[in-house]
Amino acid sequence: MADPSSYRPKPGQIPDSPGVYKFRDEHRRVIYVGKAKSLRQRLANYFQPLVSLHPRTATMVTTAASVEWTVVSTEVEALQLEYSWIKEYDPRFNVKYRDDKSYPYLAVTLNEEFPRVQVLRGHKKKGVRYFGPYAHAWAIRETVDLMLRVFPVRTCSAGVFRNAASAGRPCLLGYIGKCSAPCVGRVTPEEHRELAEEFCDFMAGRTGTYIRRLEKQMMIAAEDMEYEKAARLRDDIEALRKAMEKSAVVLADATDADLIALAEDELEAAVQIFHVRGGRVRGQRGWVTDKVEAVDTAGLVEHAIQQLYGEESGDTVPKEVLVPALPEDTEAVTAWLAGRRGSNVSLRIPQRGDKKDLMETVARNAQQALVLHKTKRASDLTTRSRALEEIAEALDLDSAPLRIECFDISHLQGEDVVASMVVFEDGLPRKSEYRRFQIKGFEGQDDVRSMHEVISRRFKRYLAEKEKTGEWGLPAEGRGRVDGDGEVPAEDGQDDGRPKRFAYPPQLVVVDGGQPQVAAARRALDELGIDDIAVCGLAKRLEEVWLPGDDDPVVLPRSSEGLYLLQRVRDTAHDFAIRYQRSKRTKRIRTSPLDAVPGLGETRKQALIKHFGSVKRLRQATIEQIREVPGMGLKTAEAVVVALAQAAPAAPAVNTATGEIMEDDGGGTA
Repeated sequence: MADPSSYRPKPGQIPDSPGVYKFRDEHRRVIYVGKAKSLRQRLANYFQPLVSLHPRTATMVTTAASVEWTVVSTEVEALQLEYSWIKEYDPRFNVKYRDDKSYPYLAVTLNEEFPRVQVLRGHKKKGVRYFGPYAHAWAIRETVDLMLRVFPVRTCSAGVFRNAASAGRPCLLGYIGKCSAPCVGRVTPEEHRELAEEFCDFMAGRTGTYIRRLEKQMMIAAEDMEYEKAARLRDDIEALRKAMEKSAVVLADATDADLIALAEDELEAAVQIFHVRGGRVRGQRGWVTDKVEAVDTAGLVEHAIQQLYGEESGDTVPKEVLVPALPEDTEAVTAWLAGRRGSNVSLRIPQRGDKKDLMETVARNAQQALVLHKTKRASDLTTRSRALEEIAEALDLDSAPLRIECFDISHLQGEDVVASMVVFEDGLPRKSEYRRFQIKGFEGQDDVRSMHEVISRRFKRYLAEKEKTGEWGLPAEGRGRVDGDGEVPAEDGQDDGRPKRFAYPPQLVVVDGGQPQVAAARRALDELGIDDIAVCGLAKRLEEVWLPGDDDPVVLPRSSEGLYLLQRVRDTAHDFAIRYQRSKRTKRIRTSPLDAVPGLGETRKQALIKHFGSVKRLRQATIEQIREVPGMGLKTAEAVVVALAQAAPAAPAVNTATGEIMEDDGGGTA
């Protein structure tokens, strides 16, 4: 625990201007990022007597070991820089809304020649039109199924599309009228794109035009006594109305707005967002966060707005954002939103009417989400704390191991030897810091030597990163020093603070294995002069915990939460290592005889396979036939023939259900 006075900047050193500041811990890891209209006034608040600080703020400043700042010209720039740094550094004391699921979107791939309607999750892609998010994927599919009667846009994958095109026959949707079948040329690319754009217009809320147009066509068909056509149009209108009913009108005047509501207690907060487009609720999502910093409702709203719109632009940022409390600097946040949208954005608290009523509904959803989250997590928090305490007691540690790293070795009969490193912080997996290793020091199977190599490599990197921070070779009073502009001097050899692969040490290293593996890990640490990291091993056979130098294992009760956590850490490392080992083995098996041809790049390999259809047919080709492929000269064609002749033909594929030998007539891979 650091004394904040040890790194407090000198009076007058901090500028009285807008800026963004970073607190770092003793390992140079950024632990908190904040912004201020006046850096001098804001930072002075952190260096008051600890008893007058909020408990969370006191914890942060005693964990920190230095503070830096960057001056900006406007408060909008400060808001943008704060968001960028929080995303880049992932500081542990900043509010970060976490989501327990990836919400599905209805997506239209307008970036393809034949746009496709599909359900997508995860990061948004350029050139794709998104609608949502939705609470459930089945809700999207029901809506799409209704709308395909009127807008028969392609929904098939690229593989199905190519197969239908090569066979000259559409899929089932093409036969039943729910796809315009561009794969077989029933419509031109231009006509199909127009259908996709009309689909997007309807989903965006411009529904009246299409309903009126279909009603007019239905009346004309009835007058012309084309009753079958009129009946089909009637069914189309009914399908569109059913799709519209799934998102009832909640706001008049075709309003485009996002409503953000919060529910919070002393420890956690839940946020719910309703996306209203064209006066209808088109999507809903929610997040939960630990209140790791002293933050009020206005601050939570500002963090939610940053996370919600930080990666958005254009029409995805609505004209109105309705919130329960305005951020501290409303003008800066509004200007930032307007910059992302490209036009004015209204940020306000609804006072009356339909918008206030809907905000109350959103707030009830937020309250229910918080109650549900706390119900799920209450026992989990208690269990994790008890597990860490049991591990500390069993292994005779000074404190609970808040960061645990586990290592495992995987191979297949001595080939493709790899290792994994997984990280658990506060009893939860931190997947962004998982790492994979290839064993380089020797060949063959030797788990003990492999473990020694991996531990050595991991902690050599840690020592290298530690040396970069200036913790070695600098006088004590020089550490954490800042210049007048708040940046660490480059000549100090200090790091830029981004989360490094191996810069943060664990309190406990767990290895998958018994005495030999534990001894190898301890020896690797001793050779590097590291004596403040505990080591243990978990043997699979009897789930015994081994400590370095002990002849007898530590046996934890089968009902122990500490043992359960160690098992989970070990099993996670084991699975991660196996997946990596299998991927390497698969990649090795999939190598082609063409890889041995000197000067034959990936493009010409693919051209050969595309021209002949498979490696088997290429093997049967003559030099003259190979030279017909664009880019293939005489020498290269001769080299291909020689390479394929020297390579043994692959074993034929066998249908395991029937025993039938399957001929290699299809496409191959180069």
